[in-house]
Amino acid sequence: MRALVVYCHPNPSSLVAAAKDRALVGLTGAGHDVRTVDLYSDGFEPAMSGPERRAHKQPGVTTELQHYADDLAWAEALVLVYPTWWSGQPAMLKGWIDRVWVAGVAWELPEGGSVPRPLLVKVRRVVVVTTHGSSKLVNALQGESGKRTVTRSIRAMCNRRTRTTWCALYGVDTIDEQQRASFLNRVEHTLSRL
Repeated sequence: MRALVVYCHPNPSSLVAAAKDRALVGLTGAGHDVRTVDLYSDGFEPAMSGPERRAHKQPGVTTELQHYADDLAWAEALVLVYPTWWSGQPAMLKGWIDRVWVAGVAWELPEGGSVPRPLLVKVRRVVVVTTHGSSKLVNALQGESGKRTVTRSIRAMCNRRTRTTWCALYGVDTIDEQQRASFLNRVEHTLSRL
């Protein structure tokens, strides 16, 4: 399977960075073809410009974003690795979604239609590897908006039979090293079974 790993964290020595590394070990160990996008290393600009917004329904991305669009078109699995901040994706990752998942890349609007038709139909698996500072209960009470973005919006632009996997560590601010190690083992195991 062709797996695109999109990693988003500013600290290369973070737990999320270690989770990305273990995800890559799991994927490559299982024989998958892997491409990795590191949004912070790339210096990705998350803010959508005025001209981009005005061209929102026109197919395609700007020249500097084309390699991201090409990676999405190549992928059969999408693995998002990021920390959950304020109940959702970090601004850098949200900006990647806003600017790359556009008409002609992730969806198209048939003439006279009002419902977008997905274009990323080769993507049959979406996996999220994330950490949360708060507990699962607090996240549930807050509505898990980041999870909804993935399961309701991103998934809708992929194959209609796309399966999603949520591999999360809750309460990361109060856990011990054994719990961190257990999470990293779970990440590797989850991705090795993709």
